[in-house]
Amino acid sequence: MRNPSGVLRAWLHDRPLVPDAALAVVTTALAVLLLRSVPSPEGAQDGPAVALTVACCLSLALRRRAPFPLLLVVCLAGVALATLGLDGLPLWPAVLVLVYTVAAHRGLALSLCGLAWSFVCHFASAAVGGTLGDWGLHLPVTVLTVTLWITGRSVRLRRAYLEELRDRARRTEWAREADTRAARAEERSRIARELHDVVAHHVSVMTVQASAARRVLATNPEGAREALSAIEEMGRTAMAEMRNIVGVLRTDASPAERNPQPGVAEIPALVDQMREAGLRAQLWVEGVPGALPPGVDLAAYRLVQEALTNSLRHAGPLARAWVTVRHEHGQLAVQVEDDGRGTSGEAGAGEGSGHGLVGIRERVALYGGVLRIGPRPEGGFEVNARFPLKDV
Repeated sequence: MRNPSGVLRAWLHDRPLVPDAALAVVTTALAVLLLRSVPSPEGAQDGPAVALTVACCLSLALRRRAPFPLLLVVCLAGVALATLGLDGLPLWPAVLVLVYTVAAHRGLALSLCGLAWSFVCHFASAAVGGTLGDWGLHLPVTVLTVTLWITGRSVRLRRAYLEELRDRARRTEWAREADTRAARAEERSRIARELHDVVAHHVSVMTVQASAARRVLATNPEGAREALSAIEEMGRTAMAEMRNIVGVLRTDASPAERNPQPGVAEIPALVDQMREAGLRAQLWVEGVPGALPPGVDLAAYRLVQEALTNSLRHAGPLARAWVTVRHEHGQLAVQVEDDGRGTSGEAGAGEGSGHGLVGIRERVALYGGVLRIGPRPEGGFEVNARFPLKDV
């Protein structure tokens, strides 16, 4: 249930004319009482004085729309009352309200001008009325006017401070939402890369094995049986890696449920797997293997996996592939070449628009590496990447 006082404050905040009109009525009544309580000199014109006082006080209903012009007019009205032989004191409640309003709703320069103008008109009225030397009257008026001006300035500064806090909170919320969207997009991209690398590689190998089994099914049942066994094993491996990816994505999965991601150490097994699928692949490991950052380790493995999968699919049945892994000082170099004679359309598709090679580019760029993908001068295709190892 909402607080009634809070509802009322919100309602009045949306309709400022209502409290301002009530303030104008109260100020008008107070000014008329002051005007009647002060004895009028002989010859003073009471009718115009009352009309002028009532008009000035009722104008407070518009104080938030034009506070400075109203302050100028009301102060001049006080001087006019003095020229009519009356005391300008009945208008000072309205003047004080307008001094506060100008200080609370206008800038520093304009509020200072309003404060100065109120004092100029006050002392001008005192000079016309012959009370310029009465500091018993001037001192309370001066103290009260300056106090209300300072109060108005404090309210304005506090309002500006709260608005700045709200604006900062909005900017922080927008920045947090933008960061969340960017993190989600990056996570989707990472998931897409992992799923593509796992699914594309294993499905490609399974397709090649199934094609081989179909061709030799009638003439070589034993060979077909071996190909089907390889397909079965490849399917199990694919499912295991898929479960690993899903396990990493699950927030409630314990570390014990997550198998380690493949890395450079698993590249020899990957090359053997491609040989069994029918690709004549060779591996060279140069340098002394050392500890690699987990991200670079996985990226290098996925690069070799994707490159060999493309060679298996596009290089042709008689193609050969070479994998070179160099552990150099401060960097890891990975190179995959083949001497395939795939069609230009296939090569172009793989280089420019294939999701796998796009994923390779993203992985290498993520770790600050340098990548070259393209045809070899002597024929075939090449994927060459260098990963910096500054923290190793």
